[in-house]
Amino acid sequence: MAVVTLHHHHSSSNSLVYTPLIGSPLSSTTTISKTTSFFRTQNLYGHHHSISCSSSTSPPPPPPPSSSEVETPTAESCVNLGLTLFSRGRVKEALSQFDTALTLNPNLEEAQAAFYNKACCHAYRGEGRKAAECLRTALKEYNLKFGTILNDPDLASFRALPEFKELQEEARLGGEDVGYSFRRDLKLISEVQAPFRGVRRFFYVAFTAAAGVSLLFTIPRLLRGIQGGDGAPDIWETTQNAAINLGGIVVLVALLLWDNKKEEEQLAQISRDETLSRLPLRLSTNRIVELVQLRDTVRPVSNIPAGLCALYLHVILAGKKETISLAMQKADRFRIELLKRGVLLVPIIWGEDRETLGQKKGFGGPTKAAAAALPSIGEDFDQRAQSVVAKSKLKSEIRFRAEVVSPAEWERWIRDQQKSEGVTPGEDVYIILRLDGRVRRSGKGMPDWQQIVKELPEMDALLSKLER
Repeated sequence: MAVVTLHHHHSSSNSLVYTPLIGSPLSSTTTISKTTSFFRTQNLYGHHHSISCSSSTSPPPPPPPSSSEVETPTAESCVNLGLTLFSRGRVKEALSQFDTALTLNPNLEEAQAAFYNKACCHAYRGEGRKAAECLRTALKEYNLKFGTILNDPDLASFRALPEFKELQEEARLGGEDVGYSFRRDLKLISEVQAPFRGVRRFFYVAFTAAAGVSLLFTIPRLLRGIQGGDGAPDIWETTQNAAINLGGIVVLVALLLWDNKKEEEQLAQISRDETLSRLPLRLSTNRIVELVQLRDTVRPVSNIPAGLCALYLHVILAGKKETISLAMQKADRFRIELLKRGVLLVPIIWGEDRETLGQKKGFGGPTKAAAAALPSIGEDFDQRAQSVVAKSKLKSEIRFRAEVVSPAEWERWIRDQQKSEGVTPGEDVYIILRLDGRVRRSGKGMPDWQQIVKELPEMDALLSKLER
């Protein structure tokens, strides 16, 4: 869960709340004499004082505190209390606090925090539909960044649900329900990868407009040519001009639509690449990292014969258990050469139920089956990975093979990739990734490891450095 801490500064107050010592559960001392009674006073914000009152008779009852002396819950305090309860595993109570915060006239930041953390609670409870609705509201009305949803390890179980797939597709297309921020981010990446698309579109539109204007002037001439008479233009020449203009409009519009289709396909691929980069892996030392944290460290290659995923600076494999075992045995023959090229194998078996070790961050109780206990990625890893020492340590932990942490998320991503490539979901395939995390190429069946050794340069080679 993304913890949003709201700070609120109280002004000092001199109001005092009098609490009798006798019979009071809040009293910390009980010192009574026949002639003197002590009353303990407490400043509203925690400053304690003692007042001595001399009296030969019993003291009068203390006046009830006024409404101004009792601290009223605010949206801020409810959100922060909810976060505290959430971190202790008291999810139901935390959810109640977030609901209360939304009824207390929250500002933009408080409302965003309440809806987002409500979604985390629902995701933990396995309530995917409710989590998606909370996130839609936060995206549309409170400027939540979709990247926050992708990065939060406490939403890992939600990202494996079909509700997340639906929400991600809505965010990619943009619209009133989820806003346009995620689509804008994707388009910025798309413009970097295809810098001349905007120029092409400009010429498509300009030439289409020119052909349309020319056609408008040609139509009256064509009508006069059909009618005939003195001064009528040549009908064949006019017809030819009209046909050229009309044909040009059709071709240019078709090119524009084709370019738009290619852009949507590219945006979908960028969205899948971003999802892939956030998928968790378990290294041989039992450390859990996201794929993005292995960029520039290993080369991902994926071969997906229904269940095996391998990272070849990145190679991914998926398939049945027997198929994967055979692929791993063949890969082991080229182990040294593949390691020189930064290959990390990550096997995935279709439909295999795996128990994920570790506990979900911030929770003490058991999770529901729908909300698998996915271990957190640890927020401090990104900071430590910035140092040379940490990167060196990470390299030493990487071996020839890694284990997926959330098989359901990995399988969903692989099936989406298969659909985009026109491959029947569930077939044996392999996917080779670039060092920057993008898909290099993919194919059916198991990879030819000898061909991969020939194709991939070693990590110290110039081509590998340029690929980063």
